[in-house]
Amino acid sequence: MLKQGLTITAAAAASAAFPNSLSAVPLVTVPGLQLYTVDKELKAGVEGVLKKVRAIGYQEVETAGFSGLLAKEFRTALENAGLKCNSSHFFNFGSADPGPLFEEANTLGIHYTVTSAMSRFTDKPAGQVIAVDDYKAMAGFCNELGRKAKQAGLQLAYHNHNTEFKDLGQGETGYDIFIENTDSGLVKLELDCGWMVAAGHNPVEYFHRYPNRYRMVHIKDFVKPAKPSTSLASQDVPQGTVLGTGYIDYRPILKVAKVSGVEHFYVEQEPPFIGMTALEAATKDYAYIHGLSV
Repeated sequence: MLKQGLTITAAAAASAAFPNSLSAVPLVTVPGLQLYTVDKELKAGVEGVLKKVRAIGYQEVETAGFSGLLAKEFRTALENAGLKCNSSHFFNFGSADPGPLFEEANTLGIHYTVTSAMSRFTDKPAGQVIAVDDYKAMAGFCNELGRKAKQAGLQLAYHNHNTEFKDLGQGETGYDIFIENTDSGLVKLELDCGWMVAAGHNPVEYFHRYPNRYRMVHIKDFVKPAKPSTSLASQDVPQGTVLGTGYIDYRPILKVAKVSGVEHFYVEQEPPFIGMTALEAATKDYAYIHGLSV
């Protein structure tokens, strides 16, 4: 009994000396959800779905459109659900005047306006090889767009897929060319970790290679494909799956993301959803990300 008492006393003393040493620290303290995950459900009833998202545990979201509502109406629905929104994807930045889109962004109350997909900046048909000069031209376009975003009180960010990682020769990828030719103050980055890994690249390496460029991440998983793919053709795209049931280990990725300047962490699952609804998948995804700790 004396020996047991000494052991307990020693443990108590250690706990007092290092109060946080015995408690796990979550890797993501505020898990968010990219609403593309529940896009189909939102179109059937925005307010109800947003409240269900909040009930799962998500505290913030990123939008990808307003599900048929005006920006002001969508903001009201978010506020009614108790959700914060700091970023949104916009799909029409190829137009001459981004002013109306920036006005929508400010109405929504976000800070980051996000664009993606090389196809929006070139008239080349789908499937045609996009060359180095195309990525340089896209970088120039985004620099100017980022400058206009700054003038509107916003910050532009670029979101990757897997296609940007196609080898363009001599080990160069379009993604690297784009980053190296954009102004770090005008164009921040949203790293879709799932698509990067699916293309055969490591998010941790990119956090180290381009410090202070990434402000947001997308956290998604895939069933392990036979080989990496830089194509979005249906036969080449890996199957999305619930976090923790695929092949991507997020613990090392998120450890580095936390200290590299990332501010927002968005869960996103690619459809189709097999054996469950999108909201059920989002619930399982939240449980996984909420349970990751150091």
